[in-house]
Amino acid sequence: MTLRSRLLRTLEQEDLNFLLTNRIPRRLATQFMGWFSRIEQPLIRDLSIGIWRFFSNLDLSEARKDSFRSMHDCFTRELKEGARPVDRSPDVLVSPCDAIVGACGTLIGTSLLQIKGAPYTVEDLLYQREAVDLYRNGRYVTLRLTSSMYHRFHAPYDCRVDRVTYISGDVWNVNPPALRRVPKLFCKNERAHLRARLTESPHTVALVPVAAILVGGIRLKFLNSVPEDGRAQPLAIDCDARFAKGEEMGWFEHGSTMILFAPDGFSLCDNVAEGTAIRVGQPLLRLP
Repeated sequence: MTLRSRLLRTLEQEDLNFLLTNRIPRRLATQFMGWFSRIEQPLIRDLSIGIWRFFSNLDLSEARKDSFRSMHDCFTRELKEGARPVDRSPDVLVSPCDAIVGACGTLIGTSLLQIKGAPYTVEDLLYQREAVDLYRNGRYVTLRLTSSMYHRFHAPYDCRVDRVTYISGDVWNVNPPALRRVPKLFCKNERAHLRARLTESPHTVALVPVAAILVGGIRLKFLNSVPEDGRAQPLAIDCDARFAKGEEMGWFEHGSTMILFAPDGFSLCDNVAEGTAIRVGQPLLRLP
């Protein structure tokens, strides 16, 4: 067994993984990584990316450029034109991001799962009465981004985002060991609710990017500024941002989770199941 294999096996032990990625000053670690990852000194950049590649399956062959100013520049990389073909079927919502499908299916009333045996509710996540009623008995898909994945997210359908609600919170890790141990974890973390009204359709869907440790930043291309963390109350921002299906909407600073909600009547596409990998533009949900 190689040294890399031994180290990865050790770090994958759930108790140790949870300890190393959660029982530390999470906000401080996230702020430090935000600063460190932007250092543009070549030696630091190359060493950081090299260590990252050692511990992950980082593939940069699809990146639009082949050199990066910093580790952050690499993390938030754009892809070559055509690297993510978009399913243009008019009855299909596509995946907004590259991810591993987590819990998914039908809400029981307003209750859903963050992982098997760990429920939470739309009320706890979104704090909005309108959303609770809209997605009651609807469909949901949790999309987990790993560190080596492409970190930009895109419109699942032709749509208009008319409101973004920013909700301050913690930065727990969002990997399976943490989801099994921390009740209602997604409802504790920093997140945003993008209300997207579908074009040429009467339906509204919700995209909910959730931040995590080392990921204290959810960036939206259509907002000039990002709310300051630590607000006592959710901040609702009205806007009028229009997107074509597959068009870029924003990015995570390092990787995290996207949760998508759709009203009752939508259905999961055949390729969507817990544990499967999915890419931007591939079928996710089918319209009624």
